[in-house]
Amino acid sequence: MTERLPAARVRNGYSAWRLIAEELRVEIGDGRLAVGDRLPTENSLSQRFSVNRHTARQAIAALAAEGLVESRRGSGTFVLGDTVRLHRIGVRTRLSSSLHEQRSAAADVRVLHSAVEEPPVDIAERLNIGGGRAVRVETSRSADGQPISVGTHWFDAERLPNIAEGMASAGSVTAALAASGIKDYVRVSTVVGARHATSMEGSLLSLGPGAIVLVTEALDSEPDGTPLQYLVSRFAAQRVRLDIEHPRTD
Repeated sequence: MTERLPAARVRNGYSAWRLIAEELRVEIGDGRLAVGDRLPTENSLSQRFSVNRHTARQAIAALAAEGLVESRRGSGTFVLGDTVRLHRIGVRTRLSSSLHEQRSAAADVRVLHSAVEEPPVDIAERLNIGGGRAVRVETSRSADGQPISVGTHWFDAERLPNIAEGMASAGSVTAALAASGIKDYVRVSTVVGARHATSMEGSLLSLGPGAIVLVTEALDSEPDGTPLQYLVSRFAAQRVRLDIEHPRTD
């Protein structure tokens, strides 16, 4: 069956090969193309999407660059798939714990950049810091050498002026907070969404054009309710599934 690519998106500069790669990525993600399956040939894809073979070849090359498929001389292109990891989001959520539970050699937090600045109004309100300044820390995390997520952390600069240095030294948010006298914290809220990765996110997460990231916007607080951290995480959707745990009410 021939499928038509969305004409409006093609006209707006969203290349046809990106759309084909996006469709195949979805089929791999939902299991229609399982690990070990042979990918349709360039000729089949060109007929299916009414494009030339060069366009189909570009789409396959993008998936190969992400490690989702592998071309084998004389045999075709086969689905490899990523190792999908489950991240449990609960009251005391810790990404490192989720990954370690799956016997993954989870890497610690790597600090990419930090700055002390005036936070966006909504984040200042969530952290209850009024007109104060915040520490913004940009991080990345990988597991078994595979990029998993990038994060933007916000903290009250007056309370935690050295949190970025602590995270860089300890390789852990939890350890850095403990070193600052905060022994425990809990998740207050989590909002989950999805969108296409930006070019920067794609580069940090080793994703091809058109790849999807899961975005969580979360607020953590101390057990007494004092706001502690506002965190925006972007997960490579093809590598991570989110399991949101609900607190028991009995």
